[in-house]
Amino acid sequence: MSRALVLFAHPCEESFGAALHENVVTTLKLKGWDVDDCDLYKEGFDPVLSTEERRGYHEEPANIEPVADYVARVRNADALVLSFPVWNFGYPAILKGFFDRVFLPGVSFKLVDGKVVPNLTNIKKLAAVTTYGGTRWRAFMAGDPPRKLVKRHLWHVTRPTSLKFLALYDMNRATAADRDAFHGNVTREIGSL
Repeated sequence: MSRALVLFAHPCEESFGAALHENVVTTLKLKGWDVDDCDLYKEGFDPVLSTEERRGYHEEPANIEPVADYVARVRNADALVLSFPVWNFGYPAILKGFFDRVFLPGVSFKLVDGKVVPNLTNIKKLAAVTTYGGTRWRAFMAGDPPRKLVKRHLWHVTRPTSLKFLALYDMNRATAADRDAFHGNVTREIGSL
């Protein structure tokens, strides 16, 4: 059975983001995936890269010791699905901190002659489910960093055969019909991973 690691980053269980997360997990399970549901807030993940971790950042394999359990979860995944809101045109701090602390040299990449070589090629499917408060145009004008981080950075270190970026823009004005339609899109797209 294939395993999907779902990284969820939202502190409020009553949020639309939490409903999307539940949709993602349920859809994956119904499609036969073994789901490792990593709710970063509920798990109390510490997003702060400590001074000692930074100093030992390139010291493989000792660099993974502070986050060894999370590294094992990433290494055991065939799919990585992110479920998060966009805040200030970026990831929530807890998700950014996950990448800072877990996507280390020897984990997500190797440095070969100073060049980054992908190292998470076990991840064959990559998807992100997210919401933006502003419009697509506003995100475009700001460079849409979350979209680029998923489609460029995460793509580069994983090299998946499938990549999906599902975004509901303009949440500040989204109607119930807009949210329902997005739920349907998430179910279809995540169901086809």
